[in-house]
Amino acid sequence: MTDTQLEVGSSQPGLAVSPRGPDQYHLAGDGITVAYFPGGSGPLVAGRGRLRLEYQDAERSQSFHDADVRTVDVADLGTIVSVTLVISVDTASTTLSLLVPNVVLPEQQSSVDIHTEAITTLHRLVSAAAGTPQLETYTLTALEGEATSSALPL
Repeated sequence: MTDTQLEVGSSQPGLAVSPRGPDQYHLAGDGITVAYFPGGSGPLVAGRGRLRLEYQDAERSQSFHDADVRTVDVADLGTIVSVTLVISVDTASTTLSLLVPNVVLPEQQSSVDIHTEAITTLHRLVSAAAGTPQLETYTLTALEGEATSSALPL
């Protein structure tokens, strides 16, 4: 690096600044609200861990802790965060997968606006009864909100 090059997040030549990532995402769209906390929030709940995701729609309001949340990093996409909204042993279950984009917060900013998608998946156990050979059907919901870095309660 030469003296005139800037590193990501640096406002001064030759000064390296580590990029900051958000510690919470607050999103909403089409009747759905989602709050996602990558590192967890609040006190530890015995056997479940910290609060990682809160979900609300017209029918339900649910909180998901460490043990309930599945994450997969996808190089070309970001992070996929999935939770099970409804479990039915007889017919189907419903999951929510949130696409979390990679975000670097600019220096001197604690939040940025983001746009992403949530995928609600209906997982059928028996396709013939539903009249289709397709076991999963998807509903895509556009979400908007903020990616934020701030002090979270312990």
